[in-house]
Amino acid sequence: MTDALLYRRHRFPPDEIAQAVWLYFRFPLSLRMSEDLLAERCIIVSHQTVRTWAEKIGRKFSKTILRRSAGKLGDKWHLDEVVISIGGRKHWLWRAVDQVGFVLDVLVQARRDRQAALRLMRKLLSRHNRLPRALLH
Repeated sequence: MTDALLYRRHRFPPDEIAQAVWLYFRFPLSLRMSEDLLAERCIIVSHQTVRTWAEKIGRKFSKTILRRSAGKLGDKWHLDEVVISIGGRKHWLWRAVDQVGFVLDVLVQARRDRQAALRLMRKLLSRHNRLPRALLH
């Protein structure tokens, strides 16, 4: 999908739309906070518009970031475990992260299953053609 088709039929220029989507995904902002930051730059849009842009254009940003980072992962990987609450129930979130914080993969489970998390790490090792210098947990 070319940029011309991606931004077609929008009232705002592509640079302003890209800025709004970048603000929303780069910083831990809500849609309304993104709307307020854009208003300071004299870009008056609703939070629903920011949400629509993020859904449509965020996929392109994600693919671009993944394509740029291919082959540039850090040489130290580690597995993070965090307990989160989803719908009032405990779940375990496992994240495989490199030393600069790039998230390699994520696994959410209703039960704590360390073996499944280690399978996640083995899957990552087989997907990437090189071994990291260190694996930490």
